[in-house]
Amino acid sequence: MTDQDTKGLPARRAALRMMDAVLRRGETLDNAAHAACQGINAREDRALARALAGEALRWLVDLDALIDSATHQILPEDAKPRAVLRLMLAGWLRLQTPPHAVVATGLDLLMGGPRRLAHGVFSTLVKRSVILPETPSLPEAVAARWGERALPVAQGLAVPPPLDLTLRDPAETALWAEKLGGTSLMPGHVRLSRGSAVETLEGFNEGAWWVQDLAAAIPARLIGAGTGRALDLCAAPGGKTMQLAALGWEVTALDQSARRLELVRENLTRTGLNAETIAADALKWEPEGLFDAILIDAPCTATGTARRHPDVLHRIGARQIAEMAEIQQALIARAAGWLKPGGRLVYAVCSLEREEGGDQAAQVAGLVADPVSAAELPLGIAPTAEGWVRTDPGMLAEQGGLDGFFVARWRKG
Repeated sequence: MTDQDTKGLPARRAALRMMDAVLRRGETLDNAAHAACQGINAREDRALARALAGEALRWLVDLDALIDSATHQILPEDAKPRAVLRLMLAGWLRLQTPPHAVVATGLDLLMGGPRRLAHGVFSTLVKRSVILPETPSLPEAVAARWGERALPVAQGLAVPPPLDLTLRDPAETALWAEKLGGTSLMPGHVRLSRGSAVETLEGFNEGAWWVQDLAAAIPARLIGAGTGRALDLCAAPGGKTMQLAALGWEVTALDQSARRLELVRENLTRTGLNAETIAADALKWEPEGLFDAILIDAPCTATGTARRHPDVLHRIGARQIAEMAEIQQALIARAAGWLKPGGRLVYAVCSLEREEGGDQAAQVAGLVADPVSAAELPLGIAPTAEGWVRTDPGMLAEQGGLDGFFVARWRKG
């Protein structure tokens, strides 16, 4: 019997490969999914593979606790039966796949003795009618890093996020919210339930909007409208570049990846907005002239995106945080020198790590703090005492939440 003879088996094999790539090799789930799904043509099978791997990673600590409760000997962390059981339980408890269907596909991922072991463990848990907690448990190291923020953040990770759109014309917010059947949490924003095929939605082809998490839309909003020169550092895939262009700026979009800059150009073409795109390393590049505004959406650990990228809970640690913090500090120092007198600089990271957020902002020299006001933020989000912005997945929970971001702003004296 081939994989194709057992419906759903190719997707589960791909999910198993994704899990291995993330947990053993430290790859991102996005990169792992691309490689693991080679040869799987059906869109629904690719989506199933990603959903299984994503939910297994999101609930990994709790799934492991269930597995350990039903074994006489604790399975090694990297044992294949444990990996398969994680996927089987994620399919049953998170994707509501009937137990008999889980067994029919999951056990085919194993051969011999491990197959019988996995069947026994899964059957035991089904007979017990086990359930997962309401809130995913965080890995111990992550919970320790996030401290008092850990519980509210974890509560925001329980459900994958909705779909947020940023509008090209904020004046049309009510119009597009009605057309798309969504809600708005601030002008220029529309939120839809997840599961919508983006390319099929009204307004996509004419470029009336683009996909961008509500928190990710805040940094460019804090630059504000203008007609001078604006620099978007680390610009791909282009959401902030399009925001700045729509706000009237003459935008230069810089990114180290020429391939990812193609996405920026495609999005600019679709929306009818204009920006100069440059493929270069921001730590080596030198601009021609100074800028009136600079937005640094800095490379970071992206732990604030754990709602949609639960792999960050398991592959980010002290080493990666320190590496990113060093790059961020260098980017801020260089960008400050490219700013005109009176110009505005906004620094942002989609990270929940102190080293990448407040620690970076606290050591900025040569610029004057420009505190953010509550009126500039979505309703329900308040600036910190320092005038910075910190969001996390536990905020605005009743409205669907948002990603974790840190944002700070300065002016050049």
